Amino acid sequence: MNSQGAREADSLGQLSLWSAETGDESWRVRVSERVRRMTIRVFAGGRVEVVVPRWARAAAIERFVHQHRDWTERKVRELSSRVPAASILPERIELPATNETLKVRYSPGPGRPRLRVPQHDAIEVWGDSSNHGEVRKCLQAWLLDHARERLAPWLDRTAAETGLGFASLQVRRQRTRWGSCSIRGTISLNCCLLFQRPEVVRYLLVHELSHTRHMNHSMRFWRLVASYEADYQRLDRELVQGWQNVPLWVFGP
Repeated sequence: MNSQGAREADSLGQLSLWSAETGDESWRVRVSERVRRMTIRVFAGGRVEVVVPRWARAAAIERFVHQHRDWTERKVRELSSRVPAASILPERIELPATNETLKVRYSPGPGRPRLRVPQHDAIEVWGDSSNHGEVRKCLQAWLLDHARERLAPWLDRTAAETGLGFASLQVRRQRTRWGSCSIRGTISLNCCLLFQRPEVVRYLLVHELSHTRHMNHSMRFWRLVASYEADYQRLDRELVQGWQNVPLWVFGP
């Protein structure tokens, strides 16, 4: 990257997407080393994230955003009304992937917030719940553990059904990827998959397992995916928009 490109990349986080009159602080640009194309994601509550590759120039990003402005603003209105922006801490957690709904109870007390699960359909956070950042960290840690418990056997079953083996599993909380597969057969899954429909999750599992045979997105790869999931194109499109199902607290600071 030349010096001009480096300067542009460093300034993307402060890129002004709108004029001063129409600007919105809920819009953010994030540079990713992994993505190859620009995307716009609208999260629950109306937060917008524009994800761009490192090589993207500011002028190109501005054109991309303005081209998709109508669609994005329509989604912002829809999702802002669905989940109030102030609803940072959840009163309940719904996980469509596993058909689970858990009530979240906050029990005031001294000390840093701590979390326990006294029963299968409830979570209790006790301690100083006024520290929203610490409460979110507790919930995020629980989500990672819960996702490992639910996704690991699911991946094992799908591997057995398809005959596509893998070496190991990692579960992470990621902003850009739903899953990945390394050349050594390690599959990484995003804990946010729990907020998607079961059919979508199974497709993603099939997708990543297929990469153990083809480390690319060639025609042979897609034929293999289609042999296990004929409706993969529709499910892939749904997964691209799946960030809209992820609650605010999952990525809150």
